[in-house]
Amino acid sequence: LVHAFPGRWVLRFMILLPWAAPVALTALGFVWLYDSQASIFTWFLVHLHIVSQVDHPTWLGTPTAAMSSIITVQAWRTIPFATVIFLAGIASIPQEVDDAAAIDGATGLRKFWHVSLPLQLPIAIVAILFGIIFTATDMVVPFILTNGGPINATETLTTYAYHQGIGAGNIGQGAAGALFLLPVLAIVAIGMLLF
Repeated sequence: LVHAFPGRWVLRFMILLPWAAPVALTALGFVWLYDSQASIFTWFLVHLHIVSQVDHPTWLGTPTAAMSSIITVQAWRTIPFATVIFLAGIASIPQEVDDAAAIDGATGLRKFWHVSLPLQLPIAIVAILFGIIFTATDMVVPFILTNGGPINATETLTTYAYHQGIGAGNIGQGAAGALFLLPVLAIVAIGMLLF
């Protein structure tokens, strides 16, 4: 994505599209994709003869499949942001560093391990930190996809706080659940930044 090639801007646009799309619209689109009767994923698996038409997975109906589905949607939404951060980081590496590594004989994996990765590590930590914070504070994807179910398997702290504070009317318990995120995320952020 850094080097010029035909169609680079189209590919960059396609990578950024999940990040730019409204999260509620994205989640509703995935509800359709994971539908128990009309899922396009199930259609492909049936036509590839991996699963049968009768005994196919219910993507949002079992705890493991629902959790995997939510993780997939969150990764699909987070990867574009990390890609933008990494592209900016790669573009900020001076060409002299690459030239010096090439003169020293570093190529391929050795150049990546000893030159690119150490220079990208602070940028990677920022990308991971933002990914953790965005995922931990996001309630829209689990709420729209599963509403915390099945059997509370996909209940996150944010959906729990919403269900307790707004749904059940226990505002104090909901606020306590939501405020619990602050010290946890602060410890994670401080730890990652010290690293």
